[in-house]
Amino acid sequence: MEKLNHKDLLAAGVHFGHLRKKWNPRMLPNIFMEEKGIHIIDLNRTLESLEESAAALRSIARSGKKILFVATKKQAKEIVTQAANRVNMPYVTERWLGGMLTNFQTIRKSIKKMQSIEKMMTDGTFESITKKERLMLEREKAKLEKVLGGIAQLGRLPAALFIVDIMNEHIALAEAKRLNIPTIAMVDTNSDPTSVDFAIPANDDATKSIAIITNYLTDAVVEGLADRQKDKEENAEGGEEEESGDRKPAFADVEAVSEEGGEKKRAPRGGGRGGNRGGGGSRGSNRTGGGNRTPRA
Repeated sequence: MEKLNHKDLLAAGVHFGHLRKKWNPRMLPNIFMEEKGIHIIDLNRTLESLEESAAALRSIARSGKKILFVATKKQAKEIVTQAANRVNMPYVTERWLGGMLTNFQTIRKSIKKMQSIEKMMTDGTFESITKKERLMLEREKAKLEKVLGGIAQLGRLPAALFIVDIMNEHIALAEAKRLNIPTIAMVDTNSDPTSVDFAIPANDDATKSIAIITNYLTDAVVEGLADRQKDKEENAEGGEEEESGDRKPAFADVEAVSEEGGEKKRAPRGGGRGGNRGGGGSRGSNRTGGGNRTPRA
């Protein structure tokens, strides 16, 4: 993954903040200067935070957990949708439904309803219902798919959230904090960076700025998924080698045991049992010699 530098961020306009009258005082450590009433973001802090966030996302993706991408503002919808689809991660680019995380079981019911309607459309059930019922189900499916289509494959709560503009997505941020879900977010000069676990000081209004940050973090997720696949292959090869290594001594032990058993079985044949039959054992001597039994007349 190619690392970003100051020139890349400057060309994308990542350094532009909001007007001075809209600033949040907690963003002061991340502000480089003020130019014509507009705050300029310190790109050194941006690069540092970007590397920390990329490392966190890489480790989460390597563990096989899901990362939820959240961006409902107009200029970020398409960018975030493409990035999430590239790494097969869930996303929310339409309206954030209240309780999407804190009331996840109810959301799952709505997703199952949407999936059942899709199944009815494919298995021929639509042919046996009236036209009015068919139209009602199609409208309901379209409505559910618009809001829940991005999280249809999300079977449980995500391991982390990536948010563009925490001021706009304050409900999602509040739900994540309530459930102790880590959050990675682009934070502009009008936002509070302390409300996010991994805050990336950046312009969250410009399309180019959103694209360069989102794509860089998506590349980190791609690396994490590749590392996970590599670990799986190594574990599979290691398991095969262990099995093949265990089989050889096992066969050797079986052969040794069988040989020892054969010797043990063959040893008595020339010993006590055969000797008693042919020699002067008590059993043979009683039959041939002068025992207590008297012969018949």
